Order: sequence, then C-alpha cells, then structure tokens
Amino acid sequence: MLLAVPHPASAQGKLDAQYEATLAGIPVGRGAWTIEIGDDQFSASAGGGTSGLLKAISDGSGTGASQGRVVGGALVATNYSASTITSKKSEAIHIILSNGNVKEFGIEPQPPVDADRVPVTEAHRRGVSDPMTASLVRVPGNADPLGSDACHGSVAVFDGRMRYDLKLDFKRMETVKSERGYRGPVVVCALYFSPVAGYIPDRPVIKYLAAQRNIEIALAPVAGTRILVPFWLKVPTPLGLAMLEATQFITQPIPPRVAKTQ
Repeated sequence: MLLAVPHPASAQGKLDAQYEATLAGIPVGRGAWTIEIGDDQFSASAGGGTSGLLKAISDGSGTGASQGRVVGGALVATNYSASTITSKKSEAIHIILSNGNVKEFGIEPQPPVDADRVPVTEAHRRGVSDPMTASLVRVPGNADPLGSDACHGSVAVFDGRMRYDLKLDFKRMETVKSERGYRGPVVVCALYFSPVAGYIPDRPVIKYLAAQRNIEIALAPVAGTRILVPFWLKVPTPLGLAMLEATQFITQPIPPRVAKTQ
C-alpha cells in the first residue's frame, strides 16, 4: 500500500523496455514491454518473437496485455489477454477478473481434455493474479522500495490454463547498466515455482521447474512509483543458462493531473 505520499506524481510512472532472450549465450528471442501506472488505473502490454538460431528452427511470436485499477497503491487487474502464433498453431487466452477473482476465462481454440491434467476448481480461481500483473512487484511502506522487502511473500497466479504460486526470497543487491535508459541498483531475488492445478504432473518441464532452486530474477524500479519489474531473469537449463535481459529500460514519472479551474 502506498502510504503518506505528498504528491500524486509519486504514485505514477511509465516504462518503455526492450528485452533479449538468450540460451547458453545464443540469442533466441526479442521483445518489448510498456507499462503505464496512473493514480487510479494501470496498463501493461508486451510482445515478442523468436530470433537468431531459434527463428530458423521454429518461427513464433506472442503478445500479452493486462489492465486494471490502482486501489490504495495495489494493482488490481480487471482484464488479461495473451496470444501465441507459431508455424504449427495459434492460441488466444482471455481472463476477466474482479477483486482478484476470475469471473470469466477462455482459450481459443479450446484445448482437448487431458485426463492426466490436475483439475482447476472454482476455488483455484479465487485470490489470484494474471501472469503479467503478477510480474509487477509492489513494495509496501514508504522506505526505499529497492531492498530486501521486495523479495518477501508469494503470489497466486492463474494464466487461463494453469494455477501456480511464485515465491520470492532475497539474495543480494547488484548494479546494472542497460544499453539505453536505466543504470543503477537492482534487487536480486530467488524465484520458486510451485504448480497447484491445471498441469500434467508427469511433464518433464513441470517437474524440472518445480524442483529448480537456482532461478534468479533482478527487479528494477518504475520511476515515480513503488513498483519494481524484472530487469533480467536467469533460469538454468540442461542446455545452458536461459536468460531474459533488458537492453532498453527507459522509465520516468508521469506528471500529476492538474484540476481545471475557471
């Protein structure tokens, strides 16, 4: 919760970022992410696709977006959408939420029923966040948000198919330098993935991610807010280190709205 902010501008900011994905140091994808946080509303959208060696093997692209309200400093999502397109298939997901509860969701085309998949119940769709809003980490209080408090707690996520928990633990502070934009401190957290429902237990990737204890995420600030977002993400894999890192991270506060007077 945002506390005792003297000016509305201290709760408003925007981000224009670009990222590169690599596997064992080889570029495999690029993407862009824009975020705008106002005093009562927020929006975030991202898009990207394969590049380099991976593009030659399997061409694919995807988009995602979330919108919602800012309530007492908290980001409360109301809508989430995502789409993926590859040479073999396309898929679109939408979720409508109200106060953290899923009111409506769907996947097009509708995926086939798999008897091995852990069922998602109505209870699993309460008290959740969508994947994009879950990546916007709000640090309560009025101390510097760039600190160990950013890595406390966990978030329940529903992505339209699967319900899982993400937990953060503080590891260290580092300094980063993007090619364009932000240069400064980031807080590095350990990231733990725990599947709850909507997944197939025997899938190797699920087993691997759930057992993984060396995933790290570095969080950088959105200027003018108490929101931190990923600057880089590192996931060890059998093929080498998978990494998503910002090459551009341009962020600035949004000037407060001035009431019109006659």
